[in-house]
Amino acid sequence: MRGLLATSIGVTCAAALALPLTSPATAAAVRPAPTAQAGAEAARAAALPGSTQSLPLTPLTRDRALGSADQGMHRRDVHRFSLLGVVWDDPDAELHGSVQVRTRPAGGDAWSGWQDVETHNADHGADPGTAERTSGRVRGATAPLWVGDSDGVEVRVHPDTPLPAGLRLELVDPGAPAPQHIPVAPRSRALPAAGPEALSTAERAASAANARLAPLGATRIQALNREQTRKHRSTPYIGPRPSIVTRRGWGADESMREAGFRYTTTVKAAFVHHTATGNNYTCAQAPSVIRGIYRYHVKSMGWRDIGYNFLIDKCGTIYEGRAGGVAKAVMGAHTLGFNTNSMGVAVLGTFTSAKPNSATVKAIARLTAWKLGLFGANPNGKTYLKSGGGNLYAKGKNVRLNVISGHRDGFATECPGKQLYGKLGTARSTAATYQGR
Repeated sequence: MRGLLATSIGVTCAAALALPLTSPATAAAVRPAPTAQAGAEAARAAALPGSTQSLPLTPLTRDRALGSADQGMHRRDVHRFSLLGVVWDDPDAELHGSVQVRTRPAGGDAWSGWQDVETHNADHGADPGTAERTSGRVRGATAPLWVGDSDGVEVRVHPDTPLPAGLRLELVDPGAPAPQHIPVAPRSRALPAAGPEALSTAERAASAANARLAPLGATRIQALNREQTRKHRSTPYIGPRPSIVTRRGWGADESMREAGFRYTTTVKAAFVHHTATGNNYTCAQAPSVIRGIYRYHVKSMGWRDIGYNFLIDKCGTIYEGRAGGVAKAVMGAHTLGFNTNSMGVAVLGTFTSAKPNSATVKAIARLTAWKLGLFGANPNGKTYLKSGGGNLYAKGKNVRLNVISGHRDGFATECPGKQLYGKLGTARSTAATYQGR
C-alpha cells in the first residue's frame, strides 16, 4: 500500500502531518472534514468539501552562476487532487524560469510525462492599489494546471534568475461534483431551484444577486430569445440572453469567498482570456475545473473570489464567475490595470497552439452580445478605458481598445493564446449581428 502523506489543508497551514501507511480509499475516509454549520448548510458543505495541500519546495541542485538552486519535490504520494500550481510570498515578484510537473493518476502506477506550468500569471489580478490587491493575503503564483484525479506528484523549478522566496506547491482537490445535474446544451431549460431554507447565508446572497433573472437557489439562468430579452431590457441593441450556469450550478462553496460584492460603474469592454489550465478535461468535468480555479484563486493566491466574471468550456457552456450578479457591473480581477468598467471572460483551456472550437467562439459572441448590450456597448466598436497601471500603459493613461479585446491588448502577455486571440474578430462581428447591428 502507498504511504499517503497528509499535508496542510488550506494555504495557511505550514507543517505536514505524517499519516500511517494506508490505502487511498482509507486515506480519503480519514481526511479532516470541513467545518460546517448545522442542518442543510452542513449537508451542502459535506457534499462539496474540497481541500488544498500546500507543500514547500526545497533545493534540488545548485547553480553557482545564478546563485540560485533548482527547487522542487521528488516523486511523492499525496492525497488526491486534480489541479495544481506553484505560489510564492511576494505578489510583485516574478518567477523567471520553468516549472514542470508530472503526476500519477489516482489508483494507478504509470506516471505522466513532464508538463509545463505557465509561469507568467502576474497579469491576472486586482488592479494596483485596490483593497483586494493590498489586503496582505495576495501571493505570487503560476497559472493553475488541471491534471485530473491524481495521488502522486513530482515537480521541478529551474530558474533563469534567482527564484522568489517561499515557493510552495499547491495541490487542489475541487471536491465532489455538484449534486445537481448540469446539462451542457446551451438552451436547456432552467433547473429547479432549491428551497430558500436549503441555502446558507452566503449562498442566499450570491443567488439573490440574480433574483431578477432566476428563482432563488437556481442552478441555471434560462436563455431568452431576442423578443423576450427586449421585454426585460428596453435597449435598442442587445443580444438574446444566453443560458448561464450559476455559481450554485457549478458548486461554488460560498463560505470560501470574501463576504459582500464589489461593483464598478459600467461595462464598456470585455477582455477575453484563456485559463492556461490545459485542454485535458471533458465538458462533464468543467464544473470541477472551475471549482479548482476558484479554490486556487482564493485559498492559494489570496483573492477575494474567483477572478473572472464568466467562464466558458469547450462545449460552449457559459458559467457565472465572480459573485455579484451576471447582469451587473461586478468588479473582477482578470486584467491587471483594466478591471474597472470591464468584464473578464475566460475560456477553459490553453490556446497557444490548440485552436478553440466553434462552440467556444459562438459562446463568447452570445455572452458579449447580451452583457455588453445591457450597458449600450457595441461589440464591434472601440472604447476608452483608463489604465490602473501595468507593463503596457502607465497608470492614468486613457487607452483606446476594442470593445471585445484580448488580455494581451491591455497587458504584455501571451493570454488568451495566439489561436484564441485570432478568433476575436469573428466573435466581435457575430456578437454585433446578435445585437441586431
